Amino acid sequence: MKIGMIGLGRMGFRMSLRLIRGGHTVVGHDPNPEAVERLVQKGGQGADSLEALVSQLALPRVIWMMIPAGDPVDQTLDRLVPLLTGGDMVIDGGNSFYKDSMRRAERLKERGLFYLDVGTSGGVWGLEEGYSLMIGGEAEAVAHLRPIFETLAPAPDRGWGHVGPSGSGHFVKMIHNGIEYGMMQALAEGFSVMHHKEAFQLDLHQIAEIWRYGSVVRSWLLDLLAEGLAEGTQLEDIAPYVEDSGEGRWTVKEAIDLNVAAPVMTLSLIQRIRSRDEEGYAERILALLRNQFGGHAIREVTENDE
Repeated sequence: MKIGMIGLGRMGFRMSLRLIRGGHTVVGHDPNPEAVERLVQKGGQGADSLEALVSQLALPRVIWMMIPAGDPVDQTLDRLVPLLTGGDMVIDGGNSFYKDSMRRAERLKERGLFYLDVGTSGGVWGLEEGYSLMIGGEAEAVAHLRPIFETLAPAPDRGWGHVGPSGSGHFVKMIHNGIEYGMMQALAEGFSVMHHKEAFQLDLHQIAEIWRYGSVVRSWLLDLLAEGLAEGTQLEDIAPYVEDSGEGRWTVKEAIDLNVAAPVMTLSLIQRIRSRDEEGYAERILALLRNQFGGHAIREVTENDE
């Protein structure tokens, strides 16, 4: 098939390469001309504008967006939609909020266009390993795009699927990321406990390698952890500061709205937020209160703490 790819960052570029390797033709557009040129050097075609991208595609046009969630998606659609005709298909493979995807699908449907929300997982490893694709939208469009999904997935018959109507793909990906938060937090806490058990002088890389085979906690995340720890287990060069993409927050809010208890995902999100508090004001308040009611000593700030 021939597909237009808007957004040639880490994910968009690698997905384009996997499509090209699978025999598809990719026309790429990105605000950064160097990203477009890099795709051309790898066998793709380039477009310096959305108009140029659309003009190179045959009907019905297929356009995949891999751009940041939120306003960038709406702004791109504002420019893209007037260039399209009935039957064309637009795919959002980014981490958009599922309710935004439902709204956008309805907007495009009014113009006779298909809009698919595809939750995409695989990160930088997807080029070689394949991507997990959670697809929301109309079955007719999914059937037409099957060759693309089969190429991007780990195998034609696994790792991808049409999960439901518009919005469902990004909803499932949102929950996927919330689960990911919890799994990462559990690994982090377990290895931290072992790191602090100095009496045993445990080799954390060795333990990660042991657990990779036969253990009930073996996983791809554990594989990645073992690979990272092979370079050193003290992690002195890594700041204890953890960002979040926003999907963990959406997952927790959705759980609250549905009256579903999700303590692991919620606490893993809180831990990420807590990692960014360099001031530690809440802990200072706790120390103050212990001193006020119990006369407990307060540790003074030293130069090392600063």
